[in-house]
Amino acid sequence: MPYYRCVGSVPPKRHTQHRSPDGRLYYEELMGADGFTSDASLLYHREIPSAIVEADPWEPPDSPLVDNRPLLARHLRLHALFPGESWRDADPVTGRRLILGNDDVRVRYVAAGRPSPLYRNGAGDECVYVEAGSAIVETVFGTLPVRAGDYVVLPRATTHRWLPAATTGGEAAAEPLRLYVIEAASHIAPPARYLTPRGQLLEQAPYCERDLHGPVGPLLAEGSDVPVLIRHRGTHGPTGSRHVHRSHPFDVVGWDGCLYPYTFNIADFEPLTGRLHQPPPIHQVFAADGFVVCNFVPRKIDYHPLAVPLPYYHSNADADEVLFYCGGDYAARSGSGIGQGSVSLHPAGLCHGPQPGAIEAALGTESVDELAVMIDTVHPLRLTEAACAVEDPGYAWTWSGRGR
Repeated sequence: MPYYRCVGSVPPKRHTQHRSPDGRLYYEELMGADGFTSDASLLYHREIPSAIVEADPWEPPDSPLVDNRPLLARHLRLHALFPGESWRDADPVTGRRLILGNDDVRVRYVAAGRPSPLYRNGAGDECVYVEAGSAIVETVFGTLPVRAGDYVVLPRATTHRWLPAATTGGEAAAEPLRLYVIEAASHIAPPARYLTPRGQLLEQAPYCERDLHGPVGPLLAEGSDVPVLIRHRGTHGPTGSRHVHRSHPFDVVGWDGCLYPYTFNIADFEPLTGRLHQPPPIHQVFAADGFVVCNFVPRKIDYHPLAVPLPYYHSNADADEVLFYCGGDYAARSGSGIGQGSVSLHPAGLCHGPQPGAIEAALGTESVDELAVMIDTVHPLRLTEAACAVEDPGYAWTWSGRGR
C-alpha cells in the first residue's frame, strides 16, 4: 500500500509495552513483506496469535492443468460452472473453481451463497473482482464492505472470511455473490510507474489514495478452538493445511502500518484517451511478478476524424491475454458469442483482434460502454478440466467463419 493507516488502539512507540485497561499485555505481531525490507503493519492481539491446538492437511480446491494445445484462442462461459441453484451451497473460498493458471498466477471463479470458513492464503496476494452481489469481508485488520465492481486486494497471510449479503444465521443469500479470483504467487500492488519514489500515487495515475478503502474496525472477536484453512507453499506448488487456533484470530485491538487489505471500485478508475487508439498498458490497474491486471471501462474514445476506434489486430508476442467480460457491450467481440461472465484467452503466438464487421460498424463511435478485467501473463497459461467443460468450441473459428 502507498500510504499509512492507524486503526484502533496502538502504543505511542512501536515494540513497546501496550496493555489493556486491566493491565494485561497485548501481543504485538509484525506482518511484513519481503523479509523486513518492504511494507509492514503491526497488530496488537489480546491473545498469542501463534497459539494453535490442532493441525491437519487440507486439500485446496485445485485441478490438474493442461497445456493450451493445439494453440487456440478460447472462450469460456464461467456462469455455466454453477448451473441452476448450485451456487446456494457454495462458499466463496472452498467453492472456487480453478480455470487457468501457471506458476505466477491462478485464475478462479465462484458463485456463492454461503459464508466461507476462515481462510489465509500464505502462498501469495489475492485480487478478487466482485462481478455481482455484495458481501462483508471480515479480516484480522477489520471489516471490508464489498459491492459489485470492487477489487478486493488481500495481502499474503491475511486471515479473513467472506460473508455474502443476507447470510445472517447461516441462511443462503437471495442472489449469488459472483467472484473472479486472481491468486498471485507474489505481491499485487499499484504499478511502479504510478508512484512517486516515496510511494504516493502520481497526478497522472488513473486513481488516487482517496479511491482506496481500507478496513473498518477492529473486530475484537472472541472465541476458542477456531479453525482456519491455510493455502501455503509446498515442494511442488501450493498446498494446504487446517489449523485450529486456541483463540480467535480477529482479537486485534489495533494496528498501524502500510500493509493491509483494501478495496478499489472499477468505477473510480479514470481512463486515459487520445486522438488515436491507445495501447492496453494505459488501462493497467495492478502489477505483480509475471502478470499485470488492466481494466476496460466506459469512456470517450479516439477523436481523430479518421480514427479507427477499435483495437488493431495484434500478436501477443510475449504474453497470454485473458479478458473477463463483466458488463456493458464489448464492441470488438460483437458476433463472437461472448457475453456477461465470459472469459477469452488469446495466447502468445497468435494474432487476434476485432470480430469480422466490427471495425466498420464502430467507425464514427464517440464512446464505449464496456466493462472488462484483463490479465496479461509473461508465462503461458494452462487450462483445467472445468475450463474445457464450459468452453465454446466454435470461438477459435469465428474470424474465418469456418470450423475444422
